[in-house]
Amino acid sequence: MRTMGFLGPQGTHSEAAAIFLQARLPEPTELEAYPDIYAAMQAVAEGRCDACLVPVENSLEGSINITLDALAHSDELEITAELIWSVHNQLMAKNPAAPVQKIFSHAQPLAQCRTYLQQHYPQAELQAVASTAKAAGLVAKSVSADGWAAICTKRAGELYGLQTLAAEIQDNMANCTRFYELHRRGAAVAPRGRREKSLVICQIDGQRAGSLCEVLQEFARRDVNMTRIESRPARTERGAYIFFFDLETKTSRENLEASIEAVRQRSIWLKNLGEFPVIIANN
Repeated sequence: MRTMGFLGPQGTHSEAAAIFLQARLPEPTELEAYPDIYAAMQAVAEGRCDACLVPVENSLEGSINITLDALAHSDELEITAELIWSVHNQLMAKNPAAPVQKIFSHAQPLAQCRTYLQQHYPQAELQAVASTAKAAGLVAKSVSADGWAAICTKRAGELYGLQTLAAEIQDNMANCTRFYELHRRGAAVAPRGRREKSLVICQIDGQRAGSLCEVLQEFARRDVNMTRIESRPARTERGAYIFFFDLETKTSRENLEASIEAVRQRSIWLKNLGEFPVIIANN
């Protein structure tokens, strides 16, 4: 049976998104939890897992840097699909009657709920941990009088026997996370739907004035719409950066391929992580 990794343990937002996608895949798929994002991606790159679903960007807090860096430095991964998943954060505790003294969660939910926490729990210590499910597990093991709470999914709270202090505490109700389903380059993958986007990653000469402008013009002059641009340090020398371009594929095939080839000629290196559909969960 096909396998798909996700950021575990059970009860994370990643697991919820993976369960949603699993039910819609054309082939039977078993989910496998991994301790961190890099481990899930590496398992696919090394052929130990068929696919993985990893977060790439949150609408409030921005990019997931570990995902971008791993994609930039791997030659083995391609994108199968993009999933847009609405994020619902709950504040949960073992003893709702105890004053909240310490709040655990992954760094992303802590940031996504920053305003709420400042308004309602300004005195509470905030502690970032590996996942929202890990936070729920720590609170479940605590002494009831400690006043520990977790920002986690409803499922994580149920798994660990926690009670809800407040629901939907994210600062923006439009809070959502983009996930990539990844597979090993060259693997046979059943179609997920109409291919709407492409991700191109490249490194250009940052020491030469106008080099980024020239790259962007290659897309513009061929009517290729770029929906997102991101940069990350290349980790080779000071001032060297890698660029990530999200491109729409609705332009002509000839123009899309010509623009990518033109950018390749202007780059130190370039990789195309494939064309893929965008799935909106509406959860």
